[in-house]
Amino acid sequence: MSIFLRDYYGNARLSAAQIIKDPVLLLAFGFGSGLSKKMPGTMGTLAAVPIYLLLIQGPGWVYVAVTIISLLAGISICDKAAQKLQVHDYGGIVWDEIAGFLITMCWLPFSWQSLLAGFALFRFFDIVKPWPIKWLDRHVEGGFGIMLDDVVAALFAAAVMRIWF
Repeated sequence: MSIFLRDYYGNARLSAAQIIKDPVLLLAFGFGSGLSKKMPGTMGTLAAVPIYLLLIQGPGWVYVAVTIISLLAGISICDKAAQKLQVHDYGGIVWDEIAGFLITMCWLPFSWQSLLAGFALFRFFDIVKPWPIKWLDRHVEGGFGIMLDDVVAALFAAAVMRIWF
């Protein structure tokens, strides 16, 4: 038994090896970051940081395009993963955190302070889930629902970041 990994994931009782070998689950689990026994959402957001750092090196339109693609693809990825795991919005599904972090940081000038603040604010809104995030999390089903609460948390975090920076 690992202190980092669970013995199995979801009601389908999938192993970490099964998740890593399945392309949809590998993406849904944030390239393996969602396999973490502790704080998988935070680990998924951490997995978004190198993606963010890579994207800010290029033109802004590429960043926006990748963010939009991650959102749209995320609906299907998260829906298929939930079906395979036989659990709606399983904690290890962290693609929504990756897309959410990219939304939070969209069009902000880079600094290490903005990176840390964006990370902390996104995690805060994603964990605390103030209205309407909690309502959306409980009432909107499927891949769209899995993505939607994180998108709204990201928009809250982004709004605070725009005011702050």
